[in-house]
Amino acid sequence: MSLDRPFPRRSAGFGLVAALFLMVIVTLIILTMARLSTAQHGTFSLAIQQTRAYQAANAGLEWGIARALETGVCDPNASPPLNGSGLDGFLLRVECDWDDYPEADGGSLTLYRLVATAQNGQPGAKPDYAYRQLSAVVERKP
Repeated sequence: MSLDRPFPRRSAGFGLVAALFLMVIVTLIILTMARLSTAQHGTFSLAIQQTRAYQAANAGLEWGIARALETGVCDPNASPPLNGSGLDGFLLRVECDWDDYPEADGGSLTLYRLVATAQNGQPGAKPDYAYRQLSAVVERKP
């Protein structure tokens, strides 16, 4: 009696099914990684634009404070130039409002309220649209 028995016929295609299953799983993993990479790149680009918007708004606020404290000039709507600063794509607007208050010693005190707004385009027009608004109140005593 011989102990050599042939393999059953139904297991002949198992290797092909396993290989196809493995190829499908690897393809799905690669597609998922590509999608995550694209999302991560978009998030990173948006973070950079948000940082640039913050820097533009901060520069506008400092510009407005310097004008108000040094010269006493407070324009209701001013747009300082950003040319050559690396923030060329941003629209910057600095709003300024002031009030004079009398003091007990006969002098006066001027309070300046400044709001700097920076944005790169219009909402919905760019995938990396960024907007920042900063405000400050400073006083000047002549």
